[in-house]
Amino acid sequence: MSTAIVFYDIPSKLPINAWSPNTWKARYALNFKGIPYRTEWIEYPDIEGLYKSFGVPASATKKDRVTPYYTLPLLHDSSTGAIISESAAIVEYLETTYPDTPRLIPPGTRALQAAFIAAFESQMKAIAPFCEPAVNAILSPRSEAFFRKTREESSGVTIEDMIPHGEHRTRQWAVVKDDLGKVDKWMTKGDTFVMGETPTFADFTMSAWIFFLRICLGEDSPEWKELSSWHDGRWGTLAKSFEKYEAVV
Repeated sequence: MSTAIVFYDIPSKLPINAWSPNTWKARYALNFKGIPYRTEWIEYPDIEGLYKSFGVPASATKKDRVTPYYTLPLLHDSSTGAIISESAAIVEYLETTYPDTPRLIPPGTRALQAAFIAAFESQMKAIAPFCEPAVNAILSPRSEAFFRKTREESSGVTIEDMIPHGEHRTRQWAVVKDDLGKVDKWMTKGDTFVMGETPTFADFTMSAWIFFLRICLGEDSPEWKELSSWHDGRWGTLAKSFEKYEAVV
């Protein structure tokens, strides 16, 4: 019997393959809910063609608000015919379509979840110099060429020149710590999750980004070990709590 849900993600050279924080948000949700699915791997330059094969519009527009921007994740549920893009929309679809599975957006918290996620992700900008070169290094050749071209065009510098060194790296790392410290202050001391003992979509989003940082920095790196210990070990504890949902199928 075939699996009804196909989850589209971007491959890498990593043993686990999956790396993107945006796709991990939705993958975590599928794993948490225990909904069967299978992954189909799509290289960066093939994402636009995938959308067009389904006849669905671009998931976003670039900063010029004109150019179509095709992103993953994309989910196709053949049992309903639904094709959903973007992690938040995928999670809302799963909540509605599979109501007997564990909930990620408790009733009455949709706006609060969205606000927290937007605020949290606004604190993730300082990680770009650490992560974009690292992502470029783990992609397959076709995706690497696409990633390099698009990122260098938007930033005006080469991937190699994005990498911070020396005092610049130290200062940039301090900004990352300060930004995560702001998030730590939003939360109740001693609580692992935003709403206390039960994880919600806000926590899955944070964990997806922390997982991404672990990949970018390297699990055995001094920087990852340092980050794990920041703010009374909040980020290391969060990462540990979500290991059970890291299956890639």
